[in-house]
Amino acid sequence: MWAEAAGETTAKGESMRHRTGTRRAARGTAPAVTGLRALTALTVLTLGLSAACAPAGDPAPAGSASGRSSTTAGTAGTGAPGPGATAPTTPPAPGTAGRAPGPDDLAAARRDVAKLPLERLAAQLVVPRQAGSARDAAARLRDVGYGGVAVFREDLPAGAAAVPAARSANAAFARATTASGRSWPPFVSVDQEGGPVTRIDAPLTRFPALMALGAAGDPELARAVGVASGAELVGLGFTVVMAPSADVTTGPDDPTIGVRSAGSDPAAVGRLSTALALGYLEAGVLPTLKHFPGHGSVTADTHVGTARQDASRATLLRRDLAPFRAGIEAGVPAVMTAHIVLTAVDRDRPATLSPAVLDGLLRRDLGFRGLVVTDALEMGAVAQRFGADRAAVLAVGAGADVLLMPADPRAAVSALVAATRDGTLTRARLEESAARMVAALRVAAAPASPQDRAPGSHADVAARLAAASVVQLSGRCGARLVGRSVRVTGGRADDRAAFTAAARRAGLGVGSGTHVALLDGGAYRAGEGEGGAGGDGDAGRSGAGVVVALDVPYGLAGGAAGAARLATFGRTPATFDALVAVLTGRAPARGRLPVAVGARALGSGCEGAS
Repeated sequence: MWAEAAGETTAKGESMRHRTGTRRAARGTAPAVTGLRALTALTVLTLGLSAACAPAGDPAPAGSASGRSSTTAGTAGTGAPGPGATAPTTPPAPGTAGRAPGPDDLAAARRDVAKLPLERLAAQLVVPRQAGSARDAAARLRDVGYGGVAVFREDLPAGAAAVPAARSANAAFARATTASGRSWPPFVSVDQEGGPVTRIDAPLTRFPALMALGAAGDPELARAVGVASGAELVGLGFTVVMAPSADVTTGPDDPTIGVRSAGSDPAAVGRLSTALALGYLEAGVLPTLKHFPGHGSVTADTHVGTARQDASRATLLRRDLAPFRAGIEAGVPAVMTAHIVLTAVDRDRPATLSPAVLDGLLRRDLGFRGLVVTDALEMGAVAQRFGADRAAVLAVGAGADVLLMPADPRAAVSALVAATRDGTLTRARLEESAARMVAALRVAAAPASPQDRAPGSHADVAARLAAASVVQLSGRCGARLVGRSVRVTGGRADDRAAFTAAARRAGLGVGSGTHVALLDGGAYRAGEGEGGAGGDGDAGRSGAGVVVALDVPYGLAGGAAGAARLATFGRTPATFDALVAVLTGRAPARGRLPVAVGARALGSGCEGAS
C-alpha cells in the first residue's frame, strides 16, 4: 500500500509540509497501546511476519516456525526459542509495562509549550552534545533553552568515577531545565546499546551486543535486559537511551550495524527489539527504536558521507521495515531516523530530511504517532551537504521532532526561528514537535513499577543472557572442549585478560595446554571509529583447538578442520564465564546463529555440530 502513497508524497512533499500539523495532531488522539495489550499485538503481528519473512532456502520443519524446533538433538539448546521462532513468551502483568503518551498527555504538553517564546520553543527541539564541562552544558540548557544534552564517553571520567560524575551532571541538567521555567524533564540521552556501543562500563551491569539476544531468541529475556539496563541508567539521571537497534543486518557487507543488530531474520529482530524497548520503558527511560528505515542492509556508513538504500519497495517491506512496524504496533513511543537516501521513496534527500519518508512512509503508511528523533545531524551524510541551519529546517519540515546534535546548535535554533518568521515553518508545527517531546519524557519518567536502580544490581540478568547466547558450530555438543589448562591468543589485551580471569575462576590452568584463539571481529563503536585499542584481530589463530568469535561470527566460516568454533557476541565478564562453562562441559551451548555464517544457516547451533 505504501508504495503508491510514497510516490504521491514525493510529488506533494512541499504542500504536505504545511498540512502536517492538523493531520498529526488528529493522529495524536488515538489511544496508546500499552502493557499486556502491546505484547499481545506484537505476538499476533510477528506470527504473520514470521511466515511472510522466512529466509529463502530455509524451509521450516513441522512444528517449527523457522527451522528451530522446540526440542533439539544432543545435549544443548533444549527448548530454547531462536531466530524466527514464534514460541510464546510470558508478558508482564497488566499495568507493569511503560506506555506511550495518550491524548491527555499530549494536550497538557501542548498547553505548556504554547507558553514558550519562539526562540525558546525552537531551542526546545535541539539536543546538542555536552561538548565540555557539565557546568557549561547546564548553563546552556538554562540560558538558551535547549531541550537536553547528549552525553558521550568522553564527557565522563574513566572507570567507576563515571557513575557519580554522570549522576551529578544529570542532576545539574534537571535543575537547569527547571530554572529556565520548564516543568518537564530534560532530554538527557546516552548510547547504551550494550556491546561495542556502551558509553558507561562497570560498575554498571555490562551487557553484550544485541546480537547476543538474537542468539538467545527469547523476547522475555530481551525485556528483562531492557528493564535492567534502563533502571540503572535512570538511577544515574538519564531520561533517554539511544537504543535499541531495529536494523536487520545483511551479513558481512554491513559495515555500520553488524553485531548491534539482533540478526538477519526480520520477524525475530522485530520481536526482540520491541521487547527490549518495552523493557526500557518499563524501567522509566525513553527508548528510541533505530535507525529508521533500516541501516543494516546499507553498505556505506552515514557517519562518513552519503549512503543510499537501493532496495525495492517489496524488499523493504519484507526486510528492513518489518521490525519497525512491529515496534509501532506494540506502542514503542520514539523512533530514531537514519540519514540514508531511500531511493524507492525519495531519490534525493536522506530519510531524516525527507517528507516522503517521515511524514509519508513512517507516519501515514506505518501509522506512527510518536516522537521522531533524528540521528546525529553532525554526521557526514547531513552536515557535509546541508549544513546545520538548513538541515534543522528541512528535518522539522519533513516530520522530525527532536534535532539531535546539530553541527552548530545555535545556528540550528536561529534557522528554525527565521523559518517560522518567514512562513517556511509555522509556530504550530514547532509546538507539535515540542509537545510530543515533552509528553514522551513525562510519561517515560513515571514507570508503573519501581526497579532496582543501583549500579551493577542486575548481574543475574547478564548471566542469564550470557548462558543463553553462546553458539557452538563445531566440536562435540556437551563435551569438554579443553584440557585442564589453556593458552589464549588473539582478541584484544583486555579480552585475553578477561578470558584468563574466567578460566582461573573455573579452575583451569592458564599459559599452556589447549590453544584458544579469540577473534575480535572489528567491533564497531558508532561515531568513534573502528576496532578497539590494543586489538590484534585474528592473530594467533593458527593451530588453535578452539576458536571463539567475540563480535560478529563471520570469521568462524573458515579455520582449521577439527577446531571447536564458538560465538559469544560479546566480551563481558558474564560472557566469558558462560564461554568457559561451555568449554569445560559444565553447560551446553544454548544459542543459535542469528545470521548465516558460511555454509551454516540462520538458526544453526549445537545440534548441528560435528
